Amino acid sequence: MSPRLPTLIRPCVVALLSLAASAAAAQKSRAPVAAASPAVNPPYSAALYSDPNATSAKFKALRWRNVGPMRGGRAVAVSGDPTKPFVFYFGSVNGGVWKTANGGQTWSNLTDGKSDISSVGAVTVAPTDPNVIYGGTGESQLREDLTYGTGMYRSTDGGATWQHLGLSDAQQITDVVVDPRDPDRVFVSAIGHAFGPNADRGVFRTSDGGKSWKKVLFIDDSTGAQDLSMDPSNPRIVYAAMYKFQRTPWSLNAGFGRSGLWKTTDGGDTWKELSFNEGMPKGPLGKIGVDVSPANPRRVYASIEAPDSSGGIFRSDDAGDTWQRVNSDQTFHVRLWYYSAVTADPLDENTVYVMNLSVHRSIDGGKTFTRVRVPHGDTHILWIDPKNSKRMINGNDGGGTVSYDAGQTWSS
Repeated sequence: MSPRLPTLIRPCVVALLSLAASAAAAQKSRAPVAAASPAVNPPYSAALYSDPNATSAKFKALRWRNVGPMRGGRAVAVSGDPTKPFVFYFGSVNGGVWKTANGGQTWSNLTDGKSDISSVGAVTVAPTDPNVIYGGTGESQLREDLTYGTGMYRSTDGGATWQHLGLSDAQQITDVVVDPRDPDRVFVSAIGHAFGPNADRGVFRTSDGGKSWKKVLFIDDSTGAQDLSMDPSNPRIVYAAMYKFQRTPWSLNAGFGRSGLWKTTDGGDTWKELSFNEGMPKGPLGKIGVDVSPANPRRVYASIEAPDSSGGIFRSDDAGDTWQRVNSDQTFHVRLWYYSAVTADPLDENTVYVMNLSVHRSIDGGKTFTRVRVPHGDTHILWIDPKNSKRMINGNDGGGTVSYDAGQTWSS
């Protein structure tokens, strides 16, 4: 025993050593114990999962019940039935397409077990035929933990069945707009591969309900299309926001390059860039959200990301020929790679909504905004009934939430 141990500790150590020695001797004197029988199903045995008799009947009696939380998860795609006031749809970033027939009180999944749809970036109901629903897969707001999609899908029976329409390698489809006169004529915007260059990105068009597609706007293999807006009074006029974007496992490269705003007046055959028009921010642009006012199609709103706080909320009163920055508040420019959608009120050209951490509304053409409180933050998309601007659905990080009073109250 070490002479350095304090005098009072030494007797305790001696006693402990003696006790341990006695226990060891007693253990050696006992008769050997037979080895335990091997378990019928050792851990991770394949039979545990495949053999119906391998699980104890006591466990089979257990039943799952949902204890919450009662949230739908991140939703970046929403739409409403233009003819049935209680019917809405939202697309989950990794949970398929969901439908409510009672104004958001309950939801049912339309795609599990019926299709390969999982991650959803856009969902749109055809204005002239509510039975026709288009789903663009691959989430559109590209977080670091994003999920990619498998192309375009269409339902012609209100979501009961789905058909795959191609564009599988577009991966991240960001918007789908349907001609208000023809449910088979559709424009699709796609970012493409989020983690590397590829050619299947830009703006695509179909005139036969998705049987065939034509890529009508392509910049390069690193620049995709982020947002679309169609003039409802003239469906040959479409605006497209192009966005250079690429993630790596450790960083984000977004904006600059050929990011910008484009317009077609001949249904996508030719395009004109608006990025350098009078009133646009000088220098390279970033992410852009764009929307035409259905109340006055010459009024166009855009949320534009630009360097040195030169971006903001912009407005054109001449269909994109000239622009003015009507609001420079950087509240609307937090993490623009995750937000930036703008939605014009269909009945009032001076009312516009901007999505960011929350929803913000302007009733004076974008000059001033007030906050619209929604049940969950991180707001991504807003659909407004074209005939009733009080009826709307917002897609946010808590799912899809419905309002019938212009955002004063919402479903949970």
